[in-house]
Amino acid sequence: MIRSWEKEDAPVIARYANNRNIWINLRDRFPHPYSVENANEFIANALAKEPETFFAIASLKEAIGSIGFTFGQDVHRYTAELGYWLAEPYWNQGIMSEAIQILTEYAFEIHDLNRIYAEPYATNPTSAKVLEKAGFLYEGRLKANVHKDGRVLDQFIYAKTKNT
Repeated sequence: MIRSWEKEDAPVIARYANNRNIWINLRDRFPHPYSVENANEFIANALAKEPETFFAIASLKEAIGSIGFTFGQDVHRYTAELGYWLAEPYWNQGIMSEAIQILTEYAFEIHDLNRIYAEPYATNPTSAKVLEKAGFLYEGRLKANVHKDGRVLDQFIYAKTKNT
């Protein structure tokens, strides 16, 4: 289900990622339209990271999404932000909740983190449900926190701590 990225994943990831329904729920650094060149660059960066923190979500035959975390800095050095997306044909099958559970267990065990959090847009209640199903707790609403696609949006904040 979760594995390291492979250079050969680029064409299929570009095909799945080039989807406005995915882009609308992600940060603007996720390009739209999404090309094979974008996929190649992302995979090269993911493979160059040490330690590895971005992984492919894969079916038995191909990569179908991405999941990873970014370490906090300074006083937040034992905290990481979680990010993820899944190809639309695989939505509503429990895949993402399972992937989040696997990744957070790995991150807590291997990287000595105390807290992992995610900030889905309030316009994406499905992502909030996925996080809850994966054991994350709702901590609050960040009002007018982001500007996405010409709109100012609220974000939810969900987190999981090592001992909960």
